[in-house]
Amino acid sequence: MKVSYLNDDFFSRLETLALNLRTDLSGFFGGKHLVKTYGQTVEFADYREYMLGDDIRRIDWNLYSRFEKYFLKLFTDERQMHVQIFLDCSASMGKVNPNKAAYAIGTAAALGFLSVHNMDKTSFKLMKGNRAEDPFGTIIGKRSFFRAISELEDMKFADATDIGEAVTSCPNTGTGDGLTIIISDFFTDSDWKKAVDYLCYKRRQVLLIQIMSPEEADPAYNGRVNLIDCESDNAADTRNLKIKITRGMQLAYEQALKDMIADIKSFCDSRGAGFITLQTNKNIEKALFGELLKVGVMA
Repeated sequence: MKVSYLNDDFFSRLETLALNLRTDLSGFFGGKHLVKTYGQTVEFADYREYMLGDDIRRIDWNLYSRFEKYFLKLFTDERQMHVQIFLDCSASMGKVNPNKAAYAIGTAAALGFLSVHNMDKTSFKLMKGNRAEDPFGTIIGKRSFFRAISELEDMKFADATDIGEAVTSCPNTGTGDGLTIIISDFFTDSDWKKAVDYLCYKRRQVLLIQIMSPEEADPAYNGRVNLIDCESDNAADTRNLKIKITRGMQLAYEQALKDMIADIKSFCDSRGAGFITLQTNKNIEKALFGELLKVGVMA
């Protein structure tokens, strides 16, 4: 049975929210994000003394009549940002777990909707193998967004993904003009840190979202089991195991998972990137936006 979170009620509940992007990003003219630079909006910000070459039309003549010095009026600047959403399309993200796939797509769609609703541009980058496909191009406006989402719901999850290569080889990532989000379970041998470093070098705001099923967060296996790697088509793959699960193994897995999450968080903190973890058994809106508020990405 197909699982989907995307409906009119879901998107209508998002309309009061907005993504909180850094003020040191440059972006494009015509958006709604206030930045540190001064611009051409109607909202007054400050004064500064006139310098040779300045536009004399911006001189405040009332101040000149009082101080006999030329001062320019400065106004706030608002920019349009580009929100890029990299979605891991590997088999572990949904080949055998339709709910996890739907949760990942719902998360990507929610963030994309917030972007276009607040007059930003967005794009969905589908990471497959060592490349990132861009099937919809740059999306501006809700009509284009909903057309893309209807196709995104039919996406298939398969094989493995090299996050580092997929992100760094993606053209047109932009420089300093918005937010890049990577959605994955990060159960990978690929160098995802390479992707974060590259995006930071490009002066983009970065957010990593880890999505896990309850079975991955707290597996309840015991006794003799066959563990099959869903990202391998080779039955003889050394990652496929026939083992007896013991309590010691469960504790070791729990500790390894904690260490992995701690490593991701520590690395992201060192790079000024955001990181949150979501479990698919939690309400997607409460989980996603509650965590985004904690890391300062939601306003």
